[in-house]
Amino acid sequence: MTTAKDIMHPGATWIPAHETLDRAAQLMRELNVGALPIADADERLCGILTDRDIVVGCVAMGHDPAKVTAGDMAKGTPRWIDAEAGVDAVLAEMQGHQIRRLPVIEDKRLVGMISEADLGRHLSDEQIKAWVEQVYAD
Repeated sequence: MTTAKDIMHPGATWIPAHETLDRAAQLMRELNVGALPIADADERLCGILTDRDIVVGCVAMGHDPAKVTAGDMAKGTPRWIDAEAGVDAVLAEMQGHQIRRLPVIEDKRLVGMISEADLGRHLSDEQIKAWVEQVYAD
């Protein structure tokens, strides 16, 4: 069985909840990513911050990204998948919540992220088609 760990991009990096959005944007640039999982003080997942969140939720609202923290942007229940979960569970989680990135957790630690690009490299055309229809549905 193909697992989440098999298809993920390894080496994902947390952004601490107390870190500012300008630093988050710098880290995204350094890592060449568009999203960072947000960690609380105990390194537990408390959200995901995207480049779009920074632009739309902070800059476009007239807020200063040097004063707004990643934790301020964390909303709702963060979604994640266990490293040993099968691809069907990964797809169900992403489709069910219409999300495009999914942190992979092993032994309560972040070990990677699954993105659209990862799905494209590892799934059949039929699986990708079904995923797109669900995630991008109105």
